[in-house]
Amino acid sequence: MLKSVLFTLLCCMSLSAQAVVILQYHHVAEDTPKVTSVTPAQLSQQMAYLHDNDFKVIPLSEVVESIKQGKALPPKTVAITFDDGYKSIAENAQPILSQYGFPYTIFISVEPIERHFHSIMDWQTLNRLVEGGAELANHSWGHEHLIRVLDGETEEQWLARIEKNLLSTEAAIKKQTGQNHKMLAYPYGEYNVKLEALLQKHGFVGFGQQSGAAGPYSSLTALPRFPVAGAYANFSSLKVKINSLNMPVLEMSPLNTQLAMGEWRPEMKVKLDMSDINASEVTCYILGQAVKPTWISADEFSVQADKDLPAGRSRYNCTARSKSKGQYYWYSQAWVRTKDDGSWIKE
Repeated sequence: MLKSVLFTLLCCMSLSAQAVVILQYHHVAEDTPKVTSVTPAQLSQQMAYLHDNDFKVIPLSEVVESIKQGKALPPKTVAITFDDGYKSIAENAQPILSQYGFPYTIFISVEPIERHFHSIMDWQTLNRLVEGGAELANHSWGHEHLIRVLDGETEEQWLARIEKNLLSTEAAIKKQTGQNHKMLAYPYGEYNVKLEALLQKHGFVGFGQQSGAAGPYSSLTALPRFPVAGAYANFSSLKVKINSLNMPVLEMSPLNTQLAMGEWRPEMKVKLDMSDINASEVTCYILGQAVKPTWISADEFSVQADKDLPAGRSRYNCTARSKSKGQYYWYSQAWVRTKDDGSWIKE
């Protein structure tokens, strides 16, 4: 329902707004887990590319306001984000970003700061970065799996717990730093329709970890970001992503990313504005395999996994070459599921 309303409102917005690529980082170090890390040398190469190729790097809060207002942004606009608030951001990333005058946003959880986790920045360091222009935003109180209902907990109790979690985190960030952007990065990139509705109720904007360019066709409770780490930090493929376009998705189903018990092969239906896309150019990727979509009509296709998605998190990714620009439209839909017995995988 939430996204259906969004798609309906799009007809009243200016769709001239350009795509914005939001990059998501965690560690910037040589000795941290590769799956969530880039090295300082990799980050330096990536930021030099943005600078040398005339990309405009803007604060994430400006991205949000532009999408909300249907305001056109310059071509080649990028925003930079970091999740979790690791010390390596201050030690290794900030000097590189400062060299180019690039703004950035750090999504932080309060509990690791207040418990003085050895790899996490303290409030003093975070405030120093704020003074230098960084934005701080919400990543939940303790980096919880927000969609997971606890044993013996009703859905109403779960929603009340998560509501308190997010509002308490936002209040703590405001108290400690004066910042209050109401932007939430979902821990682990996990969200569902009820969590999206909770964000909408309190005027929050949500960011996932599904890939794609953000823009006027994106949901403000599930804005995409391109993860940059490990294999996803490959410079050749990253350049394609940095130049990607906001896929003109008019309708999509099913809306809920959390799969119902046993429904492990979701059939995704997508309706597109085809004015700049040839149907033959649309390709989707499921579990690492390229899949040609089934066209239901001239502007709507479906795509479905041919085997069960694994327990945990998965994505369907779809791309299409722009007829006029030569760049790629990019859309990603996140899915999350339990194990067959209804329990969650341990992380």
